[in-house]
Amino acid sequence: MKMDRLIGILSILLQRDRITAPELAAQFEVSRRAIQRDIESLCRAGIPIATTQGAGGGISILEGYRVDRTVLTAPEMQAILAGLRSLDSVSGTRRYAQLMEKLSAGTGGLIPGGAHLLIDLSSWYKTSLPPKIEQIQEAIEQHRTIRFTYYSPKGESERAVEPYYLVFHWSAWYVWGWCGLRQDFRLFKLNRMTSLATDDAFSPRPAPLPDLEPQHVFPEKYRVTVLFDPSCRWRLVEEYGADRLTAEPDGRLRFTGGFPDTEGVLSWVLTFGDKAELLEPKELRERLGDLTETLADRYRRN
Repeated sequence: MKMDRLIGILSILLQRDRITAPELAAQFEVSRRAIQRDIESLCRAGIPIATTQGAGGGISILEGYRVDRTVLTAPEMQAILAGLRSLDSVSGTRRYAQLMEKLSAGTGGLIPGGAHLLIDLSSWYKTSLPPKIEQIQEAIEQHRTIRFTYYSPKGESERAVEPYYLVFHWSAWYVWGWCGLRQDFRLFKLNRMTSLATDDAFSPRPAPLPDLEPQHVFPEKYRVTVLFDPSCRWRLVEEYGADRLTAEPDGRLRFTGGFPDTEGVLSWVLTFGDKAELLEPKELRERLGDLTETLADRYRRN
């Protein structure tokens, strides 16, 4: 990608006194003409680049513009590299790792080996998720509409969306864009999308950043209280944190938290089997009782 290459060239020029166009072309695996166009782009961006011909000549940045290469320490560069590699763990490529390798060219060991920070964002959906991310990212860059079938608690629907941002949040990937069906900006979970296709080009509109506060995306409808067997502590701490729990005199754990819908409450409590008792709200306790009776009758009958 050209932007990646421009950043890489600028980084090399900031770290070296002079470099030739053939060296840059070999480094980024492009033609000398492409490097010349990149240098022209950097000049138009206001970066004072000088070129000299002949023996000992090359491309350099005028003195006075240089940045102290110690601005980023080795641990900081390691953190950046770990972050870029984490994106590769999702896309299934080495695109970002290669970008970082280019950015670090000529640093003389600024990024040492033996990295001790590893971030793996890949999920159970390693086969289906990366192609969606790549396709949506390309649609965003080219300002092209995406179409897909979407599955939500409210049912199945066909959507046409102008994509603006890929979002990784709550351990899942989403696309934020203008939904033609709802005539508003919406957040769509990639794992709920099927039959994804790229469609016609669109003229970008001003796009606000998504409000990812939990109370906005998952507004609280029910405030629930549940009693758990002590053996469930590890899972409750993992999912909600220790501050949501208080110990009862009999050793059981009292949990209080908010949920956005009925199905979310009932299905979550049921995953704990007989180690959980829903106390409040009363209406959901009654519904859970009716549901368990139905299930018990079904399995006895079969």
